[in-house]
Amino acid sequence: MPETDVMQALGAHPSRREILAHWAPENEAFWEAFGKKIANENLCVSTWALILSFVVWTLWATIAARLNSAGFSFTDEQLFTLAALPGLVGATGRLFYTYLPGLIGGRTSTFLTTALLLFPIIGLGHVLQDPTTSYDTFFVLVSFIGIAGANFSASMANIGFFFPKAHKGLALGINAGVGNLGVSLIYLTAPLLLGWNLSAVFGPGQTLANGGTIYLQNVCYFWAIPTVITLGLIWRFMDNLPLPKQSPKSVLSIFGNKHTWLMCWIYTCGFGSFIGYSAALGLLVSKEFPEISFAMAAFLGPFIGAGVRPIGGWLADRIDNGSIVTLVSLFIMLAACVAVLFGIQTHQFTLFFAAFLLLFLTTGFVNGASFRMIPYIFNNPFHSSLVTGFTAAIAAYGAFLIPKIFGWAYSTYQSVAPAFYILIGFTVLTIFIDWYFYVRKGAGMHC
Repeated sequence: MPETDVMQALGAHPSRREILAHWAPENEAFWEAFGKKIANENLCVSTWALILSFVVWTLWATIAARLNSAGFSFTDEQLFTLAALPGLVGATGRLFYTYLPGLIGGRTSTFLTTALLLFPIIGLGHVLQDPTTSYDTFFVLVSFIGIAGANFSASMANIGFFFPKAHKGLALGINAGVGNLGVSLIYLTAPLLLGWNLSAVFGPGQTLANGGTIYLQNVCYFWAIPTVITLGLIWRFMDNLPLPKQSPKSVLSIFGNKHTWLMCWIYTCGFGSFIGYSAALGLLVSKEFPEISFAMAAFLGPFIGAGVRPIGGWLADRIDNGSIVTLVSLFIMLAACVAVLFGIQTHQFTLFFAAFLLLFLTTGFVNGASFRMIPYIFNNPFHSSLVTGFTAAIAAYGAFLIPKIFGWAYSTYQSVAPAFYILIGFTVLTIFIDWYFYVRKGAGMHC
């Protein structure tokens, strides 16, 4: 609808329902008068709900390394498998959650997916108080934590429709990047919650071999409180946009485009590395540097990676080329990955940790810049939204694959080095893909 027609149809004082019915973010007059305020309200609440989802999705990683010291008896393979399960379920769930906003609306889908988080965190809070709880019981409940990771695709598929193309990079970067801070937030708060005696509210703690006491259930029960509060915020400040309906034909159309799969590969190298290393880092440090007290520093890597993600999207918007930002970041990521391996092999924790922080930094830039590429590769906003959700789903398998690769390397070779050889090779291939299809002069793409 032409700009003047939209504004005339709305009048001077339209209701929120009328504004949503005539949603036209590319219309500058509409955007400044009505769209920006509503879009930013949805972005703020969506981002907080996503922070909460990442808190719950990564919650198990902060507990897994403490299980055996608290009276449980699981093997390394079992611990790494449990650490990987949320990633497997979350990634698979994203394949379906991508389509929820189009089916039931953004507000409704955010409300329902957030409410579902209460089941696994309350359930785990209960069984963590019993050291005789079976591995199978943990397998089921930890799997359910994975649904928190699926929320990302629904959130990203929804929030992109609120913003004009010129602002999508920053908006998606904020939603995803600040949302990713949930990983850092759980790593920061978990050590405090583990040592906080809230037995009068959440139940008695677990006695350690050294005579100390920790409260594993606190990490679960505590986060049920902000989850309930968030449900109220979603219902009050978010909206259901009249999104285009997704026919099976239109959904399947993205799979025949090679760029769908290329962007899946690139984004997996960024986000898959970010969430996979976040899930496995605590266990990796406990295996390679058992003498290091790492609990209070574990949040730094995820904090940096999530914090710079909006900057990656902004920088890509600024220079009008996300593929260049992605390529430079990938080269630095490759060097950082090699340095991490060298730190492990020479048992230099300072080098290992510094390189890991740099590795997390580069994942943030890759994540922000590569997501900005998608709307420019897929000009149709509907297809762009579908591809955004689908790539997010595929990349999330990194949260499953990296811990499993680490567990495989330890069980097969008694060393994590083979796992890093695989990850280094994957990064090299990603560099080639980004350069060949999007950066080189003959690529025919500007994204």
